[in-house]
Amino acid sequence: MTAGRRTATCLPLCVDLPPLPVRPGGPGCRSGPAQWFAALCPGYPHRVTSPTSQQLYRFLEDRFACAQACTECARACAVRASLVDPDGTERHERVRRLGIMCAEVCDATCHVLCEESRQDEDEIRVRLEWCRSVCLECARTFDEQPGAESAAAACRTCADACSEFLRSLA
Repeated sequence: MTAGRRTATCLPLCVDLPPLPVRPGGPGCRSGPAQWFAALCPGYPHRVTSPTSQQLYRFLEDRFACAQACTECARACAVRASLVDPDGTERHERVRRLGIMCAEVCDATCHVLCEESRQDEDEIRVRLEWCRSVCLECARTFDEQPGAESAAAACRTCADACSEFLRSLA
């Protein structure tokens, strides 16, 4: 090793690494830990920009609207599923099961959106896409049922809210 430089031995080829910057708080230090780490690992963390207050407001508004639409859809689907005769035809059984599944998916999505803990954005995207697709399938099924127009509308509203929130995540 040369003075001020170190060589990586764990790499297949010999790679010269830049000298380590002065540790924070050490002699010759003119910056804090963030600057020290940035000098040690250039390019990390990736350039992050702070959202404007309007972007943050829009994000929270879309998230709340989606959670509210999911709650209303879950309620409408649960009510509609309870009105279907459990001893009915195979078609009635499909409507009932799909209504129950939609209610459960929407309820779970609402809980994810209402949690305060930090969540992986990709997990939220998958959850929203799943909720959106189940709601659209349920709406199409409810369209075939007499008297289920309001439940179908709630499903479409929820699917639209999920789509809108997905756009705000982009």
